[in-house]
Amino acid sequence: MSADTEVTADMDLPPAAPGRLPLVGHAVPLLRNRLEFVERLRTYGPVVRMSVGPKKVTVVNSYELIHEMLTSKSNSFSKGLLGEKLKLFGQSALPVAEGEPHLRRRRLLQPAFHREQISGYVDTMRETVAPSIARWNEGEVLDLKTEMGLMAQDVAMSVLCSFRAEQERAHAILEAVDTVFTAAIWRTMVPVSSLERLPTRSNRRLKAARSLLRSEVADIIAERRENPGVHNDLVTLLLEARDESGAPLPDNEILSEIIGLLAAGSETTGVMLAWLFHELGRHPELERRLHEEVDSVVAQGPITAEHVPRLAFTRRLVSETLRLHHAGWLVTRQATKPVRLGQVTLPAGEQVLWSPYALHRDPDLYPDPLRFDPDRWLPERPQPPRGAFIPFGSGKRMCIGDAFAWTESIVITAFIASRWRMRPVPGAAVEPVGLLTVHPSDPRMVAETRRAVTGKAA
Repeated sequence: MSADTEVTADMDLPPAAPGRLPLVGHAVPLLRNRLEFVERLRTYGPVVRMSVGPKKVTVVNSYELIHEMLTSKSNSFSKGLLGEKLKLFGQSALPVAEGEPHLRRRRLLQPAFHREQISGYVDTMRETVAPSIARWNEGEVLDLKTEMGLMAQDVAMSVLCSFRAEQERAHAILEAVDTVFTAAIWRTMVPVSSLERLPTRSNRRLKAARSLLRSEVADIIAERRENPGVHNDLVTLLLEARDESGAPLPDNEILSEIIGLLAAGSETTGVMLAWLFHELGRHPELERRLHEEVDSVVAQGPITAEHVPRLAFTRRLVSETLRLHHAGWLVTRQATKPVRLGQVTLPAGEQVLWSPYALHRDPDLYPDPLRFDPDRWLPERPQPPRGAFIPFGSGKRMCIGDAFAWTESIVITAFIASRWRMRPVPGAAVEPVGLLTVHPSDPRMVAETRRAVTGKAA
C-alpha cells in the first residue's frame, strides 16, 4: 500500500457546516446571500464542509491554513473549479495555467511587470485616464463601476498593448469581460456541465462576448505583425517569444494571454476604485486628507513616478479598500493528491474554497473590521499577521500584476482627487453585492469639481 493510499484510508474529514438541506445542501443560502453565507461559514471553524446539491466542498477559513495552502503546500493544489471555468477567457493564459506551463509563462511575462518597468508606465497611466476624466461634467451622475472599469481597461490596453479603443468599442469590450466573468462564477456555483451546452440566452451571450474579445485582440496582433519594432510592450514580448524548441508561440496562446491579462486588469481594479470613492463620499474627513496630500505632493503639476511613493495616505486608502471591499468573495483550489491541512486530511480531487472577502473582515484579525480606517495601516499601528492580508494572493500564484495594480490605483486616485470630488447620490443606500466580484449595489455618484487647498483650480 502506498503512502498516499494509507493517508486516504484514514481520513480526518472536516465537520459539516450547519443548515444543510436534503438534495440541495447549502445552495439556498449560497445563492440567496453569498456574502453573508461565506462570512457565516468563518464562524464554524478553521475548516468546514459544505455542499451544493450532491457536490461536497471544503471551505478553509483559517488564515494560517490558507497561507499554507498557497505557499508551502501549493504543489498539492491546482486552481480548482473557478480556475477551470475562467478558461473561458483562454485555455493557456497565465491566470489559469498550471504546473510547468504556468512557471514558464510567468518567467516570460515577468519583465513587463518588473517594478522599475512599472515606474515608466506612470506617464502613460496619467495620459490614458486624462481624457475620461475631462469628459465629466459638473453635477453629472456617474456609474463609478463602469467609469473606473473603463479607466482600468484603458490603462491595461495602453500600457500592455500600446492601444486604446474608442469609447463605444471600449464599452463593448468591458461588457464582454463582465459577461465572461459572470458566466464563470455561475458555472462555478452551479457546476452542471449539461447546462453549459444548451442554446440558452446566457450561453449565446457568452459565445458572442468571447468572440468579440478574440476579434478585438486578434486585430491588435495583426496590426503589430504589420508594423513590427514600433512598440516595446507585452504584445511585442509575446510575438518575439520562443518556446523551449525555439518555435514562436501559437497565435491562440498569444490571444489567450492578452485577453486574460486585460480581463484581470480591468474588473478588479475598477471595482476597487469605485468602492474607494464611495468610502470617501461617506467620510468627508478622509476625503479632505486625501485632497491635502495630493495638493501638497503633486501641487499643480502632473503626477509622475516620483510622486507615487510620497502619496502615503493615498496608498493607505487603497490598502483599506482592498481589505474591506476585496473584489473576490470566492476563490477555489483542488487537491491534486491527499494533503493535510491543520487537523483535516483532504483526499485527492477535493474541491476547496476560500474567501478573501471574509478573511479580510475577520474580527480576530482586524479590530472593528467593518470600519473603513486607512490609518490601521500606519506602521506604528499593530499589523495583521503574515498571510492575513492577501489582496493579490500569495505564493507562486500571487498575481503577477500586483505592483502594477498598486501603482495604477494610486495614480488614478490622486489624479481624480486633484480635480474632482464624488458626492453620494441623495437617498442611495450602497451595499456590497457578490456576483462576479463584490461591487457596490448602487455604483452612482455625483461629480463635483473641486478647488485645491491653495484656492486655484485643480
